[in-house]
Amino acid sequence: MSQSFSLRTKSFLAGLVLPLLLGACESSVSVRGNFPDPEEVSSLEKGVHTRRDVADRLGSPSTLSTFQDQVWYYIGEKVEKTAFYDPVVLDRTVLIVKFSSDGMLEESHAYALEDGRVIDPVTRETPTEGQDLTIIQQLLGNLGKFNPGGNK
Repeated sequence: MSQSFSLRTKSFLAGLVLPLLLGACESSVSVRGNFPDPEEVSSLEKGVHTRRDVADRLGSPSTLSTFQDQVWYYIGEKVEKTAFYDPVVLDRTVLIVKFSSDGMLEESHAYALEDGRVIDPVTRETPTEGQDLTIIQQLLGNLGKFNPGGNK
């Protein structure tokens, strides 16, 4: 009877633990930013629609150009994350909307994930003068350098 109890206990525990372990490996998809409706984007006409029309149809932009509000950027990204693995970008869209100085739609361009380029950052380091000290050398090196009485 103790063997069947042990087998039942093991089966019960496996029934509880297995779904938890499998649930931890479930992937989650998160959507960030603004994905304007492609039909709304294609309905915009150059020289006809204003900033207000674009904002009404597409919503507020993710960001504006740095010095003037002549260029609006709608940026959206869909990312899948599974357990401890690196996130995988499923979709990325950047819509650039440019306006003329009088506020009329001048042009728009849509870029997808395939249009992006991988940038290889420079890994070189700038050489610096001086010595590389450990934390102990830094702490002990300052002992006796300061006058506790101040300048007299």
